[in-house]
Amino acid sequence: MTGHQQPARTQANYNAEAGSMDHGKMLKGHGPNMGMAGHDHHAMMIADFRKRFYVVLVLTVPVMLLSMQIQQWLHLDFRFGGSGYLLFGLSSIVFLYGGWPFLSGWFNELKAKNPGMMTLIGFAITVAYIYSAATVFGLKGMDFFWELTTLILIMLLGHWIEMRSVAGASRELELLVQLMPAEAHLIKGKDTTEIKTETLKTGDLILIKPGEKIPADGIIEDGESYLNESMLTGEATPVQKTKGQDVIAGSVNGNGSLKVKVTHSGADSYLSKVITLVKNAQDAKSNTQLLADKAAKWLTVIALIAGLSTFAFWLADGKDLAFAMERMVTVIVICCPHALGLAVPLVVAKSTSLSAQHGLLIKNRTAFENSRKISTIVFDKTGTLTVGKFEVARVVVIDHQSNDKKQNENELLRTVAALEQNSEHPIATGILAEIKKRSLSIPEVKDFKAITGQGIEALVEGKQLKVVSPGYLKEHEFSEPEDFVANGNETVVFVIINEILYGYIALSDTIRPESADAIQTLHNNGIKSLLLTGDNQMVAESVSNQLKMDGFFAEVLPHQKLDKIKELQQKGEFVAMTGDGVNDAPALAQADIGIAVGSGSDIAAETAGIVLVNSNPKDIVSLILFGKATYRKMIQNLAWATGYNVVALPLAAGVLYNQGIVLSPAVGAVLMTVSTVVVAINASLLKVKT
Repeated sequence: MTGHQQPARTQANYNAEAGSMDHGKMLKGHGPNMGMAGHDHHAMMIADFRKRFYVVLVLTVPVMLLSMQIQQWLHLDFRFGGSGYLLFGLSSIVFLYGGWPFLSGWFNELKAKNPGMMTLIGFAITVAYIYSAATVFGLKGMDFFWELTTLILIMLLGHWIEMRSVAGASRELELLVQLMPAEAHLIKGKDTTEIKTETLKTGDLILIKPGEKIPADGIIEDGESYLNESMLTGEATPVQKTKGQDVIAGSVNGNGSLKVKVTHSGADSYLSKVITLVKNAQDAKSNTQLLADKAAKWLTVIALIAGLSTFAFWLADGKDLAFAMERMVTVIVICCPHALGLAVPLVVAKSTSLSAQHGLLIKNRTAFENSRKISTIVFDKTGTLTVGKFEVARVVVIDHQSNDKKQNENELLRTVAALEQNSEHPIATGILAEIKKRSLSIPEVKDFKAITGQGIEALVEGKQLKVVSPGYLKEHEFSEPEDFVANGNETVVFVIINEILYGYIALSDTIRPESADAIQTLHNNGIKSLLLTGDNQMVAESVSNQLKMDGFFAEVLPHQKLDKIKELQQKGEFVAMTGDGVNDAPALAQADIGIAVGSGSDIAAETAGIVLVNSNPKDIVSLILFGKATYRKMIQNLAWATGYNVVALPLAAGVLYNQGIVLSPAVGAVLMTVSTVVVAINASLLKVKT
């Protein structure tokens, strides 16, 4: 995954974007290399609409005072020789300057053969302007220049407010971008120099002073401190970091001073990948967005047909040309699929960036929205429901080589450690921690091989050594030791030397304190939880019972996990699978929703639709509940946007005209703006519950 370089923007690009107001584009413009360019460009567009609004506001006052209808209402007479031409001149400035974003947008939409909101607005104001201009130069009828100018004024205000709302929805992503400090302290020999963060290279040694942000991913070479990673992982508690441990770009250093060797810089850093992932998810269109887009297209067609039909009806009914045109313009304006076009993108922008701040990285929008359908969630045990930090509980030697029990245990441990020393598996970490505690040396290893899903083997000090799971013993007809008893919370690995069962190591793993609450919350939401593990029956049953889960699958090999997911799906379950994204890849791909957990700074679990930075089961629950909340917001916005049109369109067409209820184009524009603002406010209320 790489960062996206922001393309250079020309004035033509700017005019086209300002004119077309493509909502997709408005929600983009963010990337790991964005700096402030995307932000400044968006700010320029907001400033442009604000300026146009104020210019039109100033010109609208004399236009209204010079309009005959307004003068009649106020019982005033401001007419003088040439006042009609002055009215025409001022209105022309409003039409060309204030209406330019809509006119150019109309042109862009027609050029792209994709008529939409700008087509409707551009068409409406052009019809109003041409008709009114014709009345100045001889056509019988009353102009509606004041309706035209107030319509453009309100549309400019609506777009200004809307763009500020969009900027607000994307602000969380900007905060992620701003986490990267601009400068870093590069150490060269005894000297420390200030350099730009983007010039850092892999292998550089940098100094992180107390309170500073980490400028690049790296490994601590010297020092220790507590780091605040909450903006990256959602983990509120500062994390202690010492020599040899990884640090993530964007996290905030505590009181200690650190020397860090850069491992990933620029576009390869974790933060850059997160920003790219969030941006891609914001850009991606889910089924809900596609539905909204289709509805907006239809609404554009309906608006044009309804507008022309309204015009024809009132002319046929004997009303004058001005009245019929006013009804048509009002219908077209009020039908603009503005709110509908923003209903989903605003929620998407908010949800993806908020998710990233809480350690929930959405790679697949549809998978995230579908989380509301989950009926069963399958949990991997180690590191998700349990702490994942194994400690050696017992070392048992069966085939004694000496009468010294301690020496036998140590010999077994050091030979097993030879195989486990390059593994990052929690079991390996537990065994190596015990080796360190006992100050044992680790022998050399040759011909290392993995036994798929069942263990590892190699040549150690001339002996063929295998470290295997209980399943391997059964499959290869080894008998378990006579006195072998596994406690419910222990994981056991057996040691085979030269095809003779030599002994075993029992390791214990603690259940996370958050696990029970997470499982209970799932039950409260009608979601079943199942345990899927390679551990033996006793361990699986113990964990499942302690957490009050709905069942478990024990002694399951990686390739069998996929079959278990299929079995559940065949029973009609909508299945979410959690796994580490490596040996669980087939099952993650098979599941309706694949959730890669415990990935830390590696977010490239290709088969998972969603990546959780932490392995905390509460994050998985938060994800599901947030997915439901996000979908609710989308549906609420779609319901408001379409419902508003169902009510407003008939009123604009004049169905209650005989009852004295009729909407002017300006009122139609106000209603359309209000609907857009309601949709924006509703999207901004989205929150992640943790």
